Amino acid sequence: MGLLDIAGGLLQQYLNAPQGQANAAVEQHFDQVAQQASPELLSKGLAAAFRSDQTPDFAQMAAQMFAQATPEQKQALLAQLHSMLGPAASAPLGSGSDVAPAAVESALSQARASSPTIIDKVSDFYAQHPGLIKTLGGAALTIALAKMADHARRG
Repeated sequence: MGLLDIAGGLLQQYLNAPQGQANAAVEQHFDQVAQQASPELLSKGLAAAFRSDQTPDFAQMAAQMFAQATPEQKQALLAQLHSMLGPAASAPLGSGSDVAPAAVESALSQARASSPTIIDKVSDFYAQHPGLIKTLGGAALTIALAKMADHARRG
C-alpha cells in the first residue's frame, strides 16, 4: 500500500493542482500527509517549493523557517550550515541561537551561487521538522504536496 492509499486520497487532489493556487485546507492536509510521509518524500516536496517560481526565493523561505525554529533547531541548522559552507563562508553566521535570520538568508544566497546542492541539503534538514515547513504558507505547501503526490504516484 503506497502513500497515496494511506493518505486516503488526500494527495490525489494535489496531483494536478494549479501552481500558485492554494487549497483552503492545505495546512491541515500537509499535517496529515507529513505524519505518514518519509523525511525523504518531505524533502523532495520542500525542494520543489524552494525551486518554484511561484514562491519567494529559496534563501528567504529557509530564513523564514529559521526565524520560527526553536533554539535547538537553530543550533542544529547552524551546525549543518557550518559543515556545508566551510569555515570561511559560515564564519559570519556565528553559532548561537541569536543569529539573525537575515544572516542565514545572506549565507544561503551566497551558498546557492556556488553549491547547487544546497537546496537539497537544506530541504533534508527541514524535512526532519515538518512543523517549520508549515510556516511557509499555502502556495509553498501546495507545491510541496503536488511534488510529493507525483513522487508517491510514481512509487
